[in-house]
Amino acid sequence: MNAKQIVRLSNIIGIISIMLLVYWVFTFILIQVFGLKVFRENMTESFYLSVLGILALMAGSLIINIMFNLTRIAEKHNLDVVNSKSNRWRIMTLILIFPLIAIILFGGDYLTAAKKEKLMIKSAESIIAVNKANSDKLVNYNFSEKYIKETADILEILSGTDKNFPSVTVIVKDSIKGSPVYLGFDDYYEGDLKDTIQPQKNRFLYKTTKEERDYLENVFEKNSNELRYSNYNGRYELFYPYRKNGKKIVLYFSDTQRYGKLGS
Repeated sequence: MNAKQIVRLSNIIGIISIMLLVYWVFTFILIQVFGLKVFRENMTESFYLSVLGILALMAGSLIINIMFNLTRIAEKHNLDVVNSKSNRWRIMTLILIFPLIAIILFGGDYLTAAKKEKLMIKSAESIIAVNKANSDKLVNYNFSEKYIKETADILEILSGTDKNFPSVTVIVKDSIKGSPVYLGFDDYYEGDLKDTIQPQKNRFLYKTTKEERDYLENVFEKNSNELRYSNYNGRYELFYPYRKNGKKIVLYFSDTQRYGKLGS
């Protein structure tokens, strides 16, 4: 391989490396700005580390060009005919890669969210189906320390059984001084049934957005059985209504993850 061929090869490697770096930066911006979760942890980290390989290729091609210092000579003696039509197609192909990357990333994020939704629904169904006695205890709400403690114990056992089990809160509708409120009970309660000081409803107020309040109103007042699932920037939420013998609760699942669920 002569000097001209070496310089040409190094130029090709340099151009390819620059394009790969541009695509990588474009991909990174989309992931960070839109909070996309696409690939599993090992694939995501490998993808991020690949930029080091790209920079190494760029550095290597630059060093070769400097060492031989033959770029001008190679261009001067280059008798190849430039096909402008072919170049236009190449440029168009390179540009079209950008929307293709966006489609892949947003599609992967959608598949991750859909997979997470199925897992959360399965978790909700397991709470209700695996142990009917515990399900009856959850839906048989009355504000008392016994109910709060039993609910915490049930949820703690469920979350401790499966390491992938999302955080879960039991939401009920109640009132404080005549005003309707929503209360939330999770797997943590530090009280003791022997305590003389009884729990206060104010401690268990469940904060909601307007959209969530509208949804809960439909469940508790209009007997809606609709699920509510949402995800944003790696946070996944599921509201799962459950009713029995005229009593209603909503199981609220939430989970946060840094990585997607696609890939190996």
